[in-house]
Amino acid sequence: MRSHDYGRDVLSTAKRKKVPEIAAEPGLVVEDPASGFCGAVVRFEHGQVVLEDRHGRHRLFPLRPAGFLVDGTPVTLVKPAPGPRTPAITASGSVRVEGLRARTAKASRIWVEGKHDAELVERVWGHDLRVEGIVVEPLHGVDELPQRIAEFGTAPHRRLGVLVDHLVAHSKEQRVVDRIRDDNVLVTGHPYVDIWQAVKPRAVGIEAWPVIPRDVPWKEGVCARLGWGETWQGWQRVLGAVGSYRDIESDLLGAVERLIDFVTVPQD
Repeated sequence: MRSHDYGRDVLSTAKRKKVPEIAAEPGLVVEDPASGFCGAVVRFEHGQVVLEDRHGRHRLFPLRPAGFLVDGTPVTLVKPAPGPRTPAITASGSVRVEGLRARTAKASRIWVEGKHDAELVERVWGHDLRVEGIVVEPLHGVDELPQRIAEFGTAPHRRLGVLVDHLVAHSKEQRVVDRIRDDNVLVTGHPYVDIWQAVKPRAVGIEAWPVIPRDVPWKEGVCARLGWGETWQGWQRVLGAVGSYRDIESDLLGAVERLIDFVTVPQD
């Protein structure tokens, strides 16, 4: 008997998933999967692309097919076509203002609860705030917020935006905020115990933030559970993992964006 002719190997005709090509515009954030290096495109040298990470370190990488990740998706970087340059994007997702010069700070302010909150806001929205001339200041707790607002002296041209941690129903923070009656003050918040939790777990390489008993200081408990050492070491790990707004939970993103809009609204 003669064997049947099965024809060509069906696998040889299967369509391979096409890897998208992306123009390596300055400011585009990509990751080299081989080394784990993540950074923004700076320039090209000798047919290779230079990336700059969040610490200002530069590394040179060849433009290999499917050689980089953008939001976890493999892509092939290509040199941008000659022509008008696409505006670079900031860490907050807004268009970068080129040639920005220092400007006099406006009277309005954004207050946040502590040093870590201020550093995280600066990491993501720093460029935007410098464009607008808005200063972010640590508040160090909300217990005296009504008194601090009275001392600040608000006005239509002198607004306050306040970011509060753990702003949930029936909390101490919510009771304090409910006492504020000032049209020139906007208080927003997020539901997390600490600003650390507003960073997505995957960004810091964990599946989820651990649940810490209420009688244990939260930061110390997290560092002990995850083996991160002292709290300052844990914070450096968390802050260093934030490259852009994509690493931040939507609750915090919306809260900060509303504050920036509020304190930068044009006044007659």
